[in-house]
Amino acid sequence: MKTRLFIKPNCGWCHQAMRWLDEHHIVYEKLDVIADEAALAEMVRLSGQDLAPVLDVDGRVLADFGPEELPVFFENLKRG
Repeated sequence: MKTRLFIKPNCGWCHQAMRWLDEHHIVYEKLDVIADEAALAEMVRLSGQDLAPVLDVDGRVLADFGPEELPVFFENLKRG
């Protein structure tokens, strides 16, 4: 399972998402969309907007979310 998290460094939601993923031992690639223009373009292409965080797990995208949405998102991934 390839997991990528698009973040903005000063985004509180982004830090909460990283903390939740870390606490649940989910390995992910962190992409800073402020420092990396290509990452920003990819995030916008995937999510249709420029708000962070955006999570991409094997092509399934969760955009502009709070950490309370992560358990449901990952449970739905398990179900297919």
